[in-house]
Amino acid sequence: VAYGSLGVAGFSGGVDINLIPFSMVDHVDILKDGASAVYGTDAIAGVVNFFLVHKFRGLEIGGQYGNSNLGASNEMGEWEAWLKAGTGDDKTDIVVIADFWERTGGIFSRDRDIASNGFFVPFGGFDARSGNFPGRVGSRRLLPTMFFGPGGLPIPGVNTPIPGSSTGAANNPFYINPFVANPNAYPGAPGIIGPNAIQAPMPQFGTDYKGGGDYFFFNFAAFTPALPPGDRQVYYGSFTRDICDKYLTVFADFKYSRSFFDSSLAAVPFTPDPFKNPGTNTFFSPAGISVPVFPFNAWNPFTVGNATIPNFFPGGIGLPVTTGVRFRGINDTGPRSEKFTYWDQLFDVGLRGEMGWIADYFKTWNWEMGFRYSRNEGQDLSIGEVSQPGLREALLDSDPATAFDPFLNFHAHNTKAARQAVYVTLHNSGEFELPIGYLTFNGDLFNLPAGPVSFAIGGEYEAPRFTRDRDALNNTFQSIGSVDGQSFRVNRDVWSVFEEVRVPFTSPTWNFPGFYSFEVDFAEREEWFSNNTSAVLPSGLFAGLPAEHSRYNAQKPKVSVRWQPLDPKYIGAVTLRGSYTEAFHAPTLAELTPASSQNFPIVSDPFSAQTEPQIEERVIGNPTLHPEVAYEWTYGIVYSPKWIKGLTLSADWWHIDMRDIVSAEGAQFLIESNPPTPGVQQNGPFVFRGTSAVPGANGPVTLVIDPSDNLSGAIFEGLDYEGIYILDSTIFGGGDWGRLTTTVNGTWLSRAEFQPNATTKRFGIAGTFLPPGFALTSSLPWQRANFSIFYDGPADTWMAGLDVGAVVHWIGQYQDDNVSLAGSQSNPIKLSQPRIQGPFYTLTGDPNPNVGEQSPRARKVSAWTTLDLILNYTFNLPPPAAAEVPGFAKDGGKNVKMKDGKEKNVIPVSTAEYGCNNWRWWLNNTTITLGMQNVLDEDPPFVAGSFENGYDESIATIKGRFWYVGLKKRF
Repeated sequence: VAYGSLGVAGFSGGVDINLIPFSMVDHVDILKDGASAVYGTDAIAGVVNFFLVHKFRGLEIGGQYGNSNLGASNEMGEWEAWLKAGTGDDKTDIVVIADFWERTGGIFSRDRDIASNGFFVPFGGFDARSGNFPGRVGSRRLLPTMFFGPGGLPIPGVNTPIPGSSTGAANNPFYINPFVANPNAYPGAPGIIGPNAIQAPMPQFGTDYKGGGDYFFFNFAAFTPALPPGDRQVYYGSFTRDICDKYLTVFADFKYSRSFFDSSLAAVPFTPDPFKNPGTNTFFSPAGISVPVFPFNAWNPFTVGNATIPNFFPGGIGLPVTTGVRFRGINDTGPRSEKFTYWDQLFDVGLRGEMGWIADYFKTWNWEMGFRYSRNEGQDLSIGEVSQPGLREALLDSDPATAFDPFLNFHAHNTKAARQAVYVTLHNSGEFELPIGYLTFNGDLFNLPAGPVSFAIGGEYEAPRFTRDRDALNNTFQSIGSVDGQSFRVNRDVWSVFEEVRVPFTSPTWNFPGFYSFEVDFAEREEWFSNNTSAVLPSGLFAGLPAEHSRYNAQKPKVSVRWQPLDPKYIGAVTLRGSYTEAFHAPTLAELTPASSQNFPIVSDPFSAQTEPQIEERVIGNPTLHPEVAYEWTYGIVYSPKWIKGLTLSADWWHIDMRDIVSAEGAQFLIESNPPTPGVQQNGPFVFRGTSAVPGANGPVTLVIDPSDNLSGAIFEGLDYEGIYILDSTIFGGGDWGRLTTTVNGTWLSRAEFQPNATTKRFGIAGTFLPPGFALTSSLPWQRANFSIFYDGPADTWMAGLDVGAVVHWIGQYQDDNVSLAGSQSNPIKLSQPRIQGPFYTLTGDPNPNVGEQSPRARKVSAWTTLDLILNYTFNLPPPAAAEVPGFAKDGGKNVKMKDGKEKNVIPVSTAEYGCNNWRWWLNNTTITLGMQNVLDEDPPFVAGSFENGYDESIATIKGRFWYVGLKKRF
């Protein structure tokens, strides 16, 4: 349902809820328990159904504007405007809607203190800044006077070292090792300096140096967006016509949308190396890039290489290079830009009707058949990326006018000719098509003493098709700064049948003690899948893969029970409910393709100290995957006490056991489970290593091939609860003072366990932060809850249109990524060690060993509470009194003969209204909205395991205080 109606993004193949504006939504239905038996794949934990507007009379024009400029997150404006029109009669309904939305400015990480700098040590985290920036070779930096010197084109000795000025970095007059030159200059931070703030490897005494600058490491967070600018235009139309009363109705919908998002990233880092070890897929320089020595490269300050690429030139002649050169296009191109544009179309047409015309037995039967087609096309323009072939040629250029200079200082830029040769705009596109045809019947089969036995049965055919067309550089893994991957096509045919029967054993009209109402629902769905994947072209030394075909099927039942043991007249309405369901999730089309996609995960290599924290990983799909399965049971209670009118309490316990979850094994697991052979350079099939810089030691990991498989399992268990109290002032016997509605709802996560693969044991993940690379789920706090109170004004007064309320959102505390925080305590200590309770660990161990068994680095993420306020007021002015006309009866009524033969005087409804030149006409049926989100402008809590922004982006935002106003007029 959601999969077909919302549309699917052409890049990811995932459902995009942003394709449906609020102005087009009539209502939303939420089914909390598993529903694969009715809805098919993906409906494991429940279903959200969006029902669009199909009936509307009149014209509505509305708009809303909001901004974050009253909080600490600077200015980001959002506006939305819509026009809704509808007409019809008792047989026809026509609706058209146009909606326009735009976000201006955007919010960036730098706009909020918690996310403004990757140097998270003062908060108790890591130093997550980047080591890729201009002015660095290995561990050395340019002299500060040159590093922060003038910008502009390269000027030897001013903003770039003099070419060929030394044999290497160690004896070059323009480079220093900042850690050795000034022991006190190791990055510190306010509040952690002095004799008790020992940091490894250098103690820091009496210095006021702040560690958040760009000299030691680059603060990429100054450029990353949290909420990028964007815009969206959506057009919708609906038509319904009763051709033969309700026995035959034709309906059709269409929706077209265009959306655009202008995301950005820090300027392109020059990694991985464009030069590779001959005959392998490993990069020659494990960190940074390799630059041919002077004079092969016109700007290299070194004449002797620290390594030689063998057999580079004809005749077996090698190329001497300087490895470990770091660079970033900060001034060449500025921040990278990812401009995403999506075009989405949806068309729906069908027939439905009642079947009572056949015979009285079928008077409750209904049928519907239809066809739906949705298509989403996406385009991504990646601006400011690097071409590896272009960079290789520019680095092998001896002409200063065209050669690329990666030795520039922090402010200078390359020549125009060099920039044009190296930097490119990449064009990637994708499309997802989803045709669906269906036929359903529902009605009553026969009557029992307690009521009719109702049924539903249906069949469906769908044929999703997913295509990714990548830029030639991405397709051959020849770009730098962009996520490379191979083009592919995948399609699937799915035939399905579902059946559902509801049996009332007792009911309010026929029951006995203990079973006031008792009904059971049985459902089942069968699906047959046929998948096809396209061939994958060779990439480098990786052989091409042929087209594949696979088949599988699924048959899943569901049983649910609803039981009211007592008549509500005794203690109120008590309803017990429960269900057991088996669900499944078919592999996504992207998971089936054998095409590979590039990632850069953070790893720790137990076999080599030379491996960089971030390495290249290629995730490969698997055409032989089969569906994931899940077993779920729920039970709960709903109670409305007799003595407290308006109160409803509910609680539901749920348990989900997921098996055969599709998952990549992960780079860390593959590195640990594929140890290298001593003395032999590892070159696949899963782990690839570069040449070791230390004789006899294992080389660094440069590439990991990570295939997907049905590996994982998970168990989730918890409690959903809700309390609603509607206080109607009329219950006190006085006048109507309005209605107060208070709601509390939340979830307690009792258990969450994850099993990475069949050879490992399950471990708990409940109440923990989970990094973005964890594909199964986002972070899992133990507690989440919402509290709201709303007031509606009394009817038939000027306050009838008032609706004002407040909502409190609360997320309880949970554990940080303590595996990373406390799991690296062996010597030597990493430079990026966090500080929470006591001083940093020194090289000799814990200076404060009496803080308990838990490491002082382990921490919890604080609870987060935000307050939202909203006020709506709709003007409902009484119609003007009609002027009396002499000669007519004062009551203006007429006599109408009733069914019993008597006559009754009926006064017609007044149709008098204000003219459009009257201000009351413009004010009537006008709604004004005032609101504010996160009234107290609360920062999200700090999360040390979130290396990018320092907070948990899956459940929090740095949007901050956001006010908005709206105006809607209905004619």
